[in-house]
Amino acid sequence: MKACTPKQMGDSCEMLVAAELTLAGVPAVKMPDNWPGYDVIAQPKGGGAPQRISVKSRTFKRGGDTFVDYYAKDQFDWLAIVLLPGADQLRRRLFIVPKSVADERLGRHKAKFPDDKYLRQDRIAEELSEFEDNFRLSATGSASAQN
Repeated sequence: MKACTPKQMGDSCEMLVAAELTLAGVPAVKMPDNWPGYDVIAQPKGGGAPQRISVKSRTFKRGGDTFVDYYAKDQFDWLAIVLLPGADQLRRRLFIVPKSVADERLGRHKAKFPDDKYLRQDRIAEELSEFEDNFRLSATGSASAQN
C-alpha cells in the first residue's frame, strides 16, 4: 500500500483528534486548511469557552534528530500530539496537553528560532504520560478524569 502524503497524514490526524474528542463527549470539528494558530475547535462538556487545539503528527522515530515542535507565540489552548507507528512503537499514541503545560515542559531551540518549543519524539511518552488519551480535556490529564 502506498504511504499517504504529509498533507493527508496531517489532515487524517486532525480528523482523528476531532473524532476522539467527540466520542468522549467533547464535540469537536477540524478547522479549514491553513486556519491560523490551531487545527481543531472543541466545546467542553458543561459549556465554557471553545477550546483551540493545535495538532502535530509524526511517524514515530527514535533519536535526537526528530522532534515535535511549535512556535510558542501561536494562539491555541491545547497541543495534541499524534505519534503514528514506527521504529519500535507498534501502535498509535495520542497526547492532548494544555498549552501552559507544553510551554513549561517542552524545550527551546538554542539556534535561530528562540521562540520555538520542541521535544524529541522518543521522550514524549515519558514527559507527558499523564496526558495520553486525554480526550476529555482534563487540565491535569489524570487517568481518573478519563472515566
